[in-house]
Amino acid sequence: MAGDYIIRFEKVSFEYGHNKPILDEVDFSIRRGAKITVMGQNGGGKSTVFQLIAGALKPEEGKIRMAEGLTIALSRQVIPRDQLDITVREFFAKCFKKTVYDIEPRIDAVLEVVNLPKSPQIYDKLVKSFSGGQQARLLLASALIQDSDVLLLDEPTNNLDSAGIAHLKQFIIECKKTCVVISHDAEFLNSFTEGVLYLDAHTRKVEQYQGNYFNVVEQISARIQKENSKNARLAKEALENKEKANFFAMKGGRLRLLAKRMREKAAQMEEEQVDVRKEDRTIRSFEIPAQPDLTGEIVRISSFSIMKGHKVVTKKANIVLKKNRHLFLAGPNGIGKSTLLESLASLADGQTNGKGDSIIAPGIKVGYYRQDFSTLNFSDTVFDSLASVSQGSDEKEIRSVAAGFLITSDVIQTKIGSLSEGQKGLVAFARLVLQKPGLLILDEPTNHINFRHLPVIASALDKYQGAMILVSHVPEFVSQIRIDETLNLDA
Repeated sequence: MAGDYIIRFEKVSFEYGHNKPILDEVDFSIRRGAKITVMGQNGGGKSTVFQLIAGALKPEEGKIRMAEGLTIALSRQVIPRDQLDITVREFFAKCFKKTVYDIEPRIDAVLEVVNLPKSPQIYDKLVKSFSGGQQARLLLASALIQDSDVLLLDEPTNNLDSAGIAHLKQFIIECKKTCVVISHDAEFLNSFTEGVLYLDAHTRKVEQYQGNYFNVVEQISARIQKENSKNARLAKEALENKEKANFFAMKGGRLRLLAKRMREKAAQMEEEQVDVRKEDRTIRSFEIPAQPDLTGEIVRISSFSIMKGHKVVTKKANIVLKKNRHLFLAGPNGIGKSTLLESLASLADGQTNGKGDSIIAPGIKVGYYRQDFSTLNFSDTVFDSLASVSQGSDEKEIRSVAAGFLITSDVIQTKIGSLSEGQKGLVAFARLVLQKPGLLILDEPTNHINFRHLPVIASALDKYQGAMILVSHVPEFVSQIRIDETLNLDA
């Protein structure tokens, strides 16, 4: 290819079926060794661009040109469900088209790079036995083990603790390969970004920018402000011309010709107005109503289990949550935070976990946001998923709540499994609004969510009046939420 470009999109168009266009005659190029960020709204098609680059999808029109012999490895957002029940050895074997007989030394090498402790038993462990953060490391390792020229990293920081993010950041900075990254972690992106591919979900074009992440965000914001100012000026001038045209038309004679020209000028001004970008919309402010008439203890945690090395260790606790009390669970990846949340969420109507370690008061409705969205039925439509927890809300209210989370009429009848990961997260929050829980359990609720939405979500959680237990590895997000008590599982 000309110059040092190794990937070039030329007038590429793509759509899912006839009602979900993603790209429209897109042009962009990527240089060898570049560190590129892909930006855009949840569900706008960022992961689709990765699938096109990787060759898993083919364009409807246009050409995708690659440097001769170029190899590409894709690290997905989540491990496919059909790979959760296989072993680590089988998981990595799927990364290769041919059988690799010396795969265990290769696994050891990439696990060391992603800072995932290895052991002789790890090859036969099931993928589902790893925590969310450990699975994120496995996903990155699955791309690295292929030793490809280009790394496509789709939301690689999801579920990672601060140590994991720091380790990944340093790896990308020092990496000599071409790295293209999708993420909503602004600080992480700014540490290595040299340029941005900005996917406009309204025009379905990709705009290419040079500079670090923060500079590009400023450029885009300035451009939007300029476009909005231009729209306001043109709208004002168009209205003035229409009013003058109406005035002169009533005078008759030659003034009618002048009125006609003014109407034409007004129409031209309206045509010159730039469409406001849909992907710059933010979800509406919302609140999660708490279950009414909450009294007394809602949840009690007397002890919990953690992983220390390869051993399970039980620790004592004395955590009691009542109405309007917020608990934050801290600790590194793999220590057992998600396991504790899952065991709590499985309790109902005064049941204990069998040992009396934890109990949720009878009659308490539990709203559970799982990091893997397994509380959602992927075969349900969005509307059916919302209706199933709606507490008697009518269709109008369900659609109104959905619209607040940018779940529009063209999405609400889509099956959950067809949504992007970010859209699944917004559906999960809409369900919590309709459910009105007494206990809110949130496991990494920032994963996959557009950074513009996070302050709105943080505000809603901060104001929640029921009992809440939160796990998050995003300090900036947690700092915006009232936390009454912290339980550090690693203390």
